Amino acid sequence: MNQLTHLDEQGAARMVDVTEKAVTSREARAEAFIHMQPATVAMIVDGEHPKGDVLAVARVAGIMAAKKTHELIPLCHALNLTSVKVELVPVRDTRSGVHIVVMCRLTGQTGVEMEALTAASIAALTLYDMCKAVDRGMEIDSVRLLEKRGGRSGHWERNQE
Repeated sequence: MNQLTHLDEQGAARMVDVTEKAVTSREARAEAFIHMQPATVAMIVDGEHPKGDVLAVARVAGIMAAKKTHELIPLCHALNLTSVKVELVPVRDTRSGVHIVVMCRLTGQTGVEMEALTAASIAALTLYDMCKAVDRGMEIDSVRLLEKRGGRSGHWERNQE
């Protein structure tokens, strides 16, 4: 098992020193799902939501969240992201809601997993905030890393279930 890198020898929290790490291309993909009533999804898709284009607002919120992750997660590094893509797909099948997939990319000394996870979470929370007046029973789940590339540990991808 790997050591926890955010703890020093005495168990105190610390920011990991990445000074000597190689600068490489790094990428991470994460997802979240917000379950909502079919009528709420229809309102969003049909452009009839009283607050306007909630998907556009959630997309911008996700991008902003990725850029500010270091301000939210205490030991994260401030990163110079080169790309953040937030995809929001309304779902109207056995589960009704919005599937959120985020991809973050940079060239740097540390990975972008936390940025992708934060962006997916905040996009989902933004959808909740904008839709709560019409659907208080929404649930957010499946916030998870899908894939990461780059760095010393290389490529990792979630096994498809």
